[in-house]
Amino acid sequence: MSEEFPLPEESYRILGACFEVYNEMGCGFLEPVYQECLEVELGFQSIPFESQPALNLEYKGRPLQKRYQPDFICFGRVLVEIKAVSHLGSEHRAQTLNYLNASGFQVALLVNFGHFPKLDYERIVNQGRGKLRTPCDDKKWDWASPKNQNAEVTNGDPT
Repeated sequence: MSEEFPLPEESYRILGACFEVYNEMGCGFLEPVYQECLEVELGFQSIPFESQPALNLEYKGRPLQKRYQPDFICFGRVLVEIKAVSHLGSEHRAQTLNYLNASGFQVALLVNFGHFPKLDYERIVNQGRGKLRTPCDDKKWDWASPKNQNAEVTNGDPT
């Protein structure tokens, strides 16, 4: 595993499925269409995934009733958030980083099917300097981890 780019093989395979969906469907559809298409494509490519899993949240040690639902968790450890917008904004990156923090995962892919003329994506890597919490499995949160102040966002080649 590369320290700079963790989970490169998994990221590459997921992005390959996203490119296939974009090549087949193009841009212009709403996000739920791409959600369904990507579910089908991930299945075709035998990429293990969970669609819209609920992530538990806490505030000052108290569990919240509200939950976060990222679009996908692939390979049990890569979070995938999809969009269908003309361009990715800071609010999309912040949402994805919040999902990373809530899940405790290290890698997220923010994929935009609405960009023309090509698929737009960013790879967000939590550098482990954050307050990471355990995934939604009714375990206690891991508050002993260092505070989450930084994450790295990369564009382009996933490897």
